Amino acid sequence: MNKKVQSVLEYDKIKNILKEYVISPLAAEKVLQMRPLDDIDFVKKLQRETSEGVALLKAGINFPLSGLKDIRNGLRLAKMGAMLSPGQLLEMASTMRTARQVKAIWNEKKLNDITIINNIINNLHSFQSLEEKIEMAIISEEEISDNASPKLSAIRRQKKMLAQNIKNKLNEIISSPQYQKVLQEPIVTVRQDRYVVPVKQEFKGSITGVIHDQSASGATLYIEPIAVVQMNNELRQLELEENKEIERILWDLSGRIQENHDLLRDTLHNLAQLDFIMAKASYSIDISGVEPIFNSRGYLNISQGRHPLLKGHVVPLDIFLGDKFNILIITGPNTGGKTVALKTVGLFVLMAQSGLHLPAKEGTEIAVFKEVFADIGDEQSIEQSLSTFSSHMKNVKEIVDLASDDCLIILDELGAGTDPTEGAALAMAILNYLYEKGSKVLATTHYSELKTFAFSKVGMENASMEFDVRTLSPTYKLTIGIPGKSNAFEIAMRLGLKKEIVELGKSLMAEENLKIEDMLTHIEEQKSKAEEESEKLQALKREYLKKLDKLEEERKKMRLEQERIIKKAKEEARLILSKVQREAEEIIKTLKDMENEDQVSMRNKAVQEARAWLRMTDEQLQDSRDSLVVKVEAKQQRPLKAGQKVKISGLNQEGYILSIDDVSKDAQVQVGIMKINVPVASLLPIDEERESEIEKSRFASIALTKAREISRELDLRGLTVDEALIKIDNYLDDAKLAGMKTVTLIHGKGTGALRRGINEMLKNRSDIKSFRLGNVDEGGTGVTVVEL
Repeated sequence: MNKKVQSVLEYDKIKNILKEYVISPLAAEKVLQMRPLDDIDFVKKLQRETSEGVALLKAGINFPLSGLKDIRNGLRLAKMGAMLSPGQLLEMASTMRTARQVKAIWNEKKLNDITIINNIINNLHSFQSLEEKIEMAIISEEEISDNASPKLSAIRRQKKMLAQNIKNKLNEIISSPQYQKVLQEPIVTVRQDRYVVPVKQEFKGSITGVIHDQSASGATLYIEPIAVVQMNNELRQLELEENKEIERILWDLSGRIQENHDLLRDTLHNLAQLDFIMAKASYSIDISGVEPIFNSRGYLNISQGRHPLLKGHVVPLDIFLGDKFNILIITGPNTGGKTVALKTVGLFVLMAQSGLHLPAKEGTEIAVFKEVFADIGDEQSIEQSLSTFSSHMKNVKEIVDLASDDCLIILDELGAGTDPTEGAALAMAILNYLYEKGSKVLATTHYSELKTFAFSKVGMENASMEFDVRTLSPTYKLTIGIPGKSNAFEIAMRLGLKKEIVELGKSLMAEENLKIEDMLTHIEEQKSKAEEESEKLQALKREYLKKLDKLEEERKKMRLEQERIIKKAKEEARLILSKVQREAEEIIKTLKDMENEDQVSMRNKAVQEARAWLRMTDEQLQDSRDSLVVKVEAKQQRPLKAGQKVKISGLNQEGYILSIDDVSKDAQVQVGIMKINVPVASLLPIDEERESEIEKSRFASIALTKAREISRELDLRGLTVDEALIKIDNYLDDAKLAGMKTVTLIHGKGTGALRRGINEMLKNRSDIKSFRLGNVDEGGTGVTVVEL
């Protein structure tokens, strides 16, 4: 897409506005690099990602991207093996934290059907241990924390103690009466990183020591007393050790950044892309944008389109092109909005092919063009409400030379600026050439000849911008199918020009032109009447819809009432059930009490009551008791005996037989703390050995399933240490359950960071018998073989 048309159609202004929505410099660069594309599938993908961003914002999901920093220079230096500054390392940690927080929010609030953003977030890597290590070690761009290392903490403690000893020694000197005359001031200060006292010039020999500085006037000397020279030397040595340890810490952290360079680079790229998408989404919401429908056949259908740069009340534009006609000629008076209409269409195409939503109505359809050309005028600016342009034949010549059937051409005031007869003829010739080329053309003109030309040519159509003669002001409404009137005579009459002059002017016009003007007047009158009728129909429709809404509201109320009644019934049923459960619990409690008091007769009575209650609540089961006894007897393969585990049919309880009465055919069974008498026929023997075998078989089946599903190798390449350790932990548990003796962890050679992290983890697992690096035929140092 040519750069000139982007400027003419004010596409660059849209990019500058969009740039205000991004958070990071990287996303701002993406906005500046944004351009219209002609690959329809890729354009649809760009539009889809914007729509996904809008869906997230409407769902209240905002990603914390303020911590995203431009760490590209730091990554470049780390890759070269340079030591990063504390500030650069803090920016690395901030970006890592941003990635971690984005992933956490997405895992918590993930939406379905958000595939593009989901893929971007899934490609963010986790560096939590490195992030925390940097933040624990570095306080600010100038300060390293005492917690950065045990050695640094020890050095700083020694420094603090030694510095305090030096100060105490010097305080003894400055507070001594013998040195009151000698000192310029009774204070301890620092010169050249050493503690000193200010001594008057004339008493410089009174305090033995080293002179490090003097005042500008020369009246004061800053002397380090000999009593603290050795301690100052020790303090200086500690400072050197401190700096050396700080440098070691920075080198260590820089090395960790170098090890994770590629993963950090990919994470940075994906965060910047996410920032860019959310900026497009925020802009879409602010302009009430919609995702347009796309086609590759050159068809445009803009519904209720509003130019995004116009402020205040904007009359929406409805316009279509490329179906029944490829060339649309728009006529109408100056300041009527013709140029705004042209710019709106052109800008919409550029925005849509860049992945931006359009401020229009749902259903707006845009063609994907290979090229867009426009000749509107360098001095034109719709923000200044100007609409008069000069024609640029040089631009038109370039456009004609490059015209094709897959381009959109926008021409403002075609043929103007020269003799009207010649200009009109030239404009018709240009339009006819572009028509034969198959180009899609939007053109504005004042020439009546072009109106007639469009009427006579299949594939061309007239359109007009409405003008209210009564108020002498444009309505900015576009009507397709009807050419616009110049309204020169009507405007002159309204402004008070003498009637005889206006009549003379009309008489001087060609008769056929007058007929055309009269026809247009008649058409406009009929159109106004049709619009009035349409408005009445719309009013009736709105009233009808209100009644429908009212009926729908009544239906919802009825449904809610039904739900309330059902809910009440369920609540009553729940209360009944709760009451039954309480009664059962009371019976069981009574049984327990009677058991404790050994009231045998009362206990048996309570058992009978329990049986009666159970029979009442399971009538269906009791009705089929006889058939069930037959089934039970059929299943009993051997005689029951005391001490045998059985299941009581009908009660769904298990217990142990205490005794069997051969006469009454009843058995006394211990069920929990209760002893109850039941018919022998209702008892089912339980084979405990069989149960044990079933249980063992179930666990063996689980282990067999694990053994079938789990691989003997786990590939960890491309993961961070944190991500790998989580994956290994789960894998080793599954391998142990599957009964594996040996597994192989593939970590690659690389920098060795992943291998070292894995080794540390394996050392701390009690279920690891041993581990070693692979042999040559197993993968060498790129794998670790683990024996469970």
